Amino acid sequence: METPISLRLKSARKATGLTQQQLGMRLGMDPNTASARMNQYEKGKHIPDYLTMQRIAAELGVPVAYFYCEEELLAKILCAVAQLPKEKQECLFKSLSNIKA
Repeated sequence: METPISLRLKSARKATGLTQQQLGMRLGMDPNTASARMNQYEKGKHIPDYLTMQRIAAELGVPVAYFYCEEELLAKILCAVAQLPKEKQECLFKSLSNIKA
């Protein structure tokens, strides 16, 4: 079974139009091994440590939590909220906090 990390990494990378090698090189990997290393991450053979995930998230313009989210809808919500200014995030949170389940 693929992990959410591998699935989301591949999806976010493709959405930016980067190749595995390009992303790896932007993260400071050697050009000769960047593609293979990113491929192993996307295949779920290896999982990047959290600091690496933070760098990947910053490079791809998504919140790091996106990679760990199992539910597709929640992952989309995370990305949408992350793009809002902090003031609007706080307002949205207050609105959501007032909703009774």
